[in-house]
Amino acid sequence: FLDKAAIIPEEPCGNSAAASHKQQNPWRLATVTQVEETKQLLSMVPIWLSNLIFGVSVVQGQTFFIKQGSVMNRSITPNFSIPPASLLALAALSMAVFVSIYDRLLVPALRCLTGNDRGITILQRIGIGMAFSVACLASAATVEKKRRDSPLPISVFWLAPQFTLLGISDVFTLVGLQEYFYDQVPDNMRSLGIAFYLSVIGAASFLSSFIISVVDSMTSRGGASWFAKDLNHSRLDYFYWLLAVLSGINLCVYVCVARKYSYKS
Repeated sequence: FLDKAAIIPEEPCGNSAAASHKQQNPWRLATVTQVEETKQLLSMVPIWLSNLIFGVSVVQGQTFFIKQGSVMNRSITPNFSIPPASLLALAALSMAVFVSIYDRLLVPALRCLTGNDRGITILQRIGIGMAFSVACLASAATVEKKRRDSPLPISVFWLAPQFTLLGISDVFTLVGLQEYFYDQVPDNMRSLGIAFYLSVIGAASFLSSFIISVVDSMTSRGGASWFAKDLNHSRLDYFYWLLAVLSGINLCVYVCVARKYSYKS
């Protein structure tokens, strides 16, 4: 139906002046290029929406993962303890290592198998990262359950697997999203590609706050909230499992959307 915007409407005889005015009015008649660019932008909306839940899992790495670490045994020596916020360095380190492995080893091997210059398509890369985010949340839930059941504070290095998986998922999905939005937006909107990518994380932060508010409100009715001030009385493991299930469902939706997507030629 968008093609109608580029079709010159037929006018009755004698209305040549009105027809000429409509042809000159950009709100009544668009070029074929404008129509195709609008189609391309609209086709990106489902991909953008299906990445919001992934963004929610990324946000947890900067909030609840750090809070987990603050109540664990962070001592390295009797006089030195790891600052909780520095745990994000584990995710950054895993990203740095895995980006090198991906670019130097995986891409050449996959290029030989698939014939794709990137090894795999951009949307496949994003989907793989989503799968790693599900594994990250499952790992976080398992560690949190172990922490709650342990009579003594466990080592903060129990959080290493979930931060490592978070870094690997970022290598696939966040980098893939940057490539996707830069590559697939219309050529005259390339400068906005990074804005579309950042808007995923920004909107996901608001969505995360909304989910937390809803879960907190619902669990408070039945007694103790999942987000008590004392982390030992919270049920972050339940919350992580909830996000893992939502991420799994979202991954299935994303696969359906990605399979129908047509890349810009």
